[in-house]
Amino acid sequence: MPSDSRHRFERPSLRKRASAINTGQDKLTAALFSRRIVNSEPQELVTSSSFNEALAAHISEGLGVSQGSTTQVIVPRSTPELLAEIASTWDLHPVLVDDIYHANQRAKVERYDDVLFVVLKSAVYIDAKEEVEFNEFHLLMKDDVLVIICQGDRFIDGTPIPADTSGFQEYFTNERRSWAKDRELLALGPEAIMFRLLDTVVDGYFPVLDGLQDDKDGIERQVFSGDTAAAERIYLLSQEVIDVLHNSTHLNRLTQALGNGAAKYAIPDGLRAYLDDVTDHLTRVLAEAGELREALSQILNVNSTLVAQRQNEDMKKISGWAAILFAPTLVGAIYGMNFDDMPELHWAFGYPMALGLMLGLGVVLYVVFRVKKWM
Repeated sequence: MPSDSRHRFERPSLRKRASAINTGQDKLTAALFSRRIVNSEPQELVTSSSFNEALAAHISEGLGVSQGSTTQVIVPRSTPELLAEIASTWDLHPVLVDDIYHANQRAKVERYDDVLFVVLKSAVYIDAKEEVEFNEFHLLMKDDVLVIICQGDRFIDGTPIPADTSGFQEYFTNERRSWAKDRELLALGPEAIMFRLLDTVVDGYFPVLDGLQDDKDGIERQVFSGDTAAAERIYLLSQEVIDVLHNSTHLNRLTQALGNGAAKYAIPDGLRAYLDDVTDHLTRVLAEAGELREALSQILNVNSTLVAQRQNEDMKKISGWAAILFAPTLVGAIYGMNFDDMPELHWAFGYPMALGLMLGLGVVLYVVFRVKKWM
């Protein structure tokens, strides 16, 4: 982490992105990646150019009616045409259509008839910039299909989205190994995958908090070393912590909403226990983020006190030197008056005496200020 001050005046582009539509000409812009998960075992990854093609590819495999199977569709870079196709195929509610077309939303969960819409916000700590980058994901769940629309440049675990198809194949091949420990959970259907993604998002906040904590420790050393640039760094880090606190708070409300709907929509007990574990992790994230925000507030107060103390010491020195310089000025001003009758005015040693008096007063004042530790 850089120990010097950060000079940053613009937030990361992902924070300001207003639209979910990617207008680039990347060859993966209109590509979808899908796979069928049968008995907790991910099948081969299929690349498609349309949403209907992605769904048909798995139905044609004869797996469409398998018990406990789920189709997962990943949209790394969406286009207006692709989103329109999803909306048309599933006959989405107009309000939901408007939501999937726009990013920069808070984490939330909403149900539109038989479609469940979830917005997740993951966090990644950028050590070189001392910044937290947030990535948004839209999840659409209907029947046994879960669609994941990426709004940023990373997957939900923070891995950068590859630039070509081979990179996707490699990523999902590696990710497939991590599913072994969740086989029993993933057998519960698309809700289980959604909860697993939520857990991945929440767990990603802990490395972010660790990075912010390291920054806070560095700022403390910077403050007590007398670095005048510490205040700006405190303000910038406080902004990052507040962003983490706000996003984790919305995630906590999301988990509460999912918990409230568990009984209404007959969510299995296994998923409820999993959701309780995610909620517990979120509680820890909120507690650590709140403590970090309070610690930064205290550091800012300490820094303000130290700055005021240094300014007070500087004022003492300035005042002392002003008094020392005032003494000879006063003597010179008196003997510079145009009077005929003044003591020692016509004395041969009057000039040396005036110089000596000026020097003597300055030395006496300097000694007095040194004794009082003003100099």
